[in-house]
Amino acid sequence: MADLVIRNAHVLDGSGGPGADGDVAIEGDRIVEVGDVGPVGATATEIDADGLVLSPGFVDVHTHDDGAMIRHPDLAFKVAQGCTSLVLGNCGFSAAPAEPGQPDTSGLLGGAPSWSDLEGYAAAVTAAGPAINAVALVGHNTIRQLVMGDPGSATYGPDKRREPTVAELGRMADHVSRAMEQGACGFSTGLIYEPGRYSRTPEVIELARRAADAGGLYASHIRNEGDRLLEAVDEAITIGSEAGLPVQLSHHKASGRRNWGKVVESLARVDEANAAGADITLDVYPYTAGSGPMAQYFDLADINTELAEVIRFASCPAFRAYEGRMAVDIAAEEGSTPAEVIHKVLTAPEGRRTICIQFIIDEGDIETNLRHPRMMVGSDGVVDLAGRPHPRLFGTFPRILAHYVRDRGVLTLEEAVRRMTSLPARRFGLADRGEVRAGAFADLVLFDAAAVVDTATYDDPKQEPTGIDAVIVNGAVAYRSGTHTGAAAGRMLRYEPS
Repeated sequence: MADLVIRNAHVLDGSGGPGADGDVAIEGDRIVEVGDVGPVGATATEIDADGLVLSPGFVDVHTHDDGAMIRHPDLAFKVAQGCTSLVLGNCGFSAAPAEPGQPDTSGLLGGAPSWSDLEGYAAAVTAAGPAINAVALVGHNTIRQLVMGDPGSATYGPDKRREPTVAELGRMADHVSRAMEQGACGFSTGLIYEPGRYSRTPEVIELARRAADAGGLYASHIRNEGDRLLEAVDEAITIGSEAGLPVQLSHHKASGRRNWGKVVESLARVDEANAAGADITLDVYPYTAGSGPMAQYFDLADINTELAEVIRFASCPAFRAYEGRMAVDIAAEEGSTPAEVIHKVLTAPEGRRTICIQFIIDEGDIETNLRHPRMMVGSDGVVDLAGRPHPRLFGTFPRILAHYVRDRGVLTLEEAVRRMTSLPARRFGLADRGEVRAGAFADLVLFDAAAVVDTATYDDPKQEPTGIDAVIVNGAVAYRSGTHTGAAAGRMLRYEPS
């Protein structure tokens, strides 16, 4: 007996093929019928889609929502976009493993963890009652710091660039294996960040092999996305080849004006590797600015003036009045330089907690990326709601549908839905998700393809999109007509390779 029926929808099943008008019936957490659903019992809820598009719920493959799953379990900024599943643990930073009670120096969690491993983290997430699903990567930076210590502390030793000892590498590898046993989908690195930037390729290969043993993948914020982009892509390809596992290139881009257009050659290298037997996929966010912890991007002894001139402050606990403003404008007002503003902020108390936005990406490169058939979508948003976060936290998926599908025609609607549903669900081991078919989990989004639009801007980023009519997670309505229901039907998922 159906519990929920959506009638008169234009159903896109996630395959990339043409849609079909029809109904979808849901019983419990699964779809039980697609097509012409007959009369159902009086206890069933019915939604008349009136011709709106019904597709699988969107899968955000690149998030930093590890802490938000517990601190903001309603995940309103993702639900309102149509997201029903997330991939956590990106860029080498993951919630687990952890040392219970110790301060979270990464800023990922927003508080001290109460767990030691992925199983414990999953239990904490479940207790919080998340609105949507998530699967986790295990992060290299997190493991390296847990085993070797904080590079900024005396316990790490005088040489921050040192390699792990044999014993340390063994403990790091054991953490990867344990996380994979407990449901992780793979191993992630952030080789541009501390402490991952101090690792050499053989270390990463050795750890990635443990993920490969469990059938997982390797996801990487590669070592350089600017002047040495191509060398960094080559390193990621080598790691995948030597460790024997698929590769996901995170937020593929060419940073800095002099590198714009280089994504063409980077994608060509990916295609060449795949043609030779590799298995490489990618993701992108649809904005010309990135965002992240500002302290990771600047050397205080030699501040990059070119980068300083394109910095906007998203979250700045040391100087709240700077939030939402460009460093160049603050410098002009204060009679200083952007580099001096950056130095002042980073050396202030709480300065290392600053989240910045960097305008470093070419719009043409975004379109080039989106045209690639193995390109997925990831928001890469940093969840600090106290300031003015990057608008991608609230607007990524509707922006794809509005700007790149409807306005620019870079993708067809059917292909965009495939890239945001079945492709990532299969890649990240979300079994029976990412499709509209009988037997699949009822993770669905109902939207108006002619009207859906992102409303979040850099000046006013915490704005939910319009045109998303309903979001259903595991058969429960999480969002309807602009209202969050509080259904809390999300789950921590275990990786199930296809």
